[in-house]
Amino acid sequence: MHKLKAITPLGSDTPRIDTIGALTISEGVDSALASVAARAGQEAAVRDLLAETLGLSLPDVGRSADAAPLAAFWSAPEQWMITAPHDTHELLAFELKTVLGDAASVVEQTDGWCRFDVIGDTLEDLFERLSNAPIRTMGPSSVRRTTVEHVGVFLWRLSESHVAVFGPRSSAASLHHGLISVAKSIA
Repeated sequence: MHKLKAITPLGSDTPRIDTIGALTISEGVDSALASVAARAGQEAAVRDLLAETLGLSLPDVGRSADAAPLAAFWSAPEQWMITAPHDTHELLAFELKTVLGDAASVVEQTDGWCRFDVIGDTLEDLFERLSNAPIRTMGPSSVRRTTVEHVGVFLWRLSESHVAVFGPRSSAASLHHGLISVAKSIA
């Protein structure tokens, strides 16, 4: 029998939390993630099915939507990332595929991405140094696809003092290093 053990994207048993100056940078490991891509001519059907069945209104370009416990952010034309608590939605992709049927392609993304939550009063100073996203004009519920440390990421502004960074799991160490280095430089 295999004795598999889950590890965080940074390779530990527990999520990493760093507090530097006014910022706290936390490794997020408690969310399930799935991508939804509407098939040709099915965007309206996808929007209707998710709204009617799950109460989730899919957001427009550069935006996110919250219908607790689910949330979604726009990722590309007719494509969204859907997230939910892992403890209650471990099979999120299956749940979404059951609702959407042939109207959309749904792909499990949980272990393909890493998430870092950056919380604090100086997060705008941090992200101005790390990316070209217009962080000071991004209000809550805004999402931008950009680069951090030469890695493609999504920046999701959850509140004035909270940004979630989603990037490829294989680049978790590089993203973490960039976040920590710049946080130290502005502390």
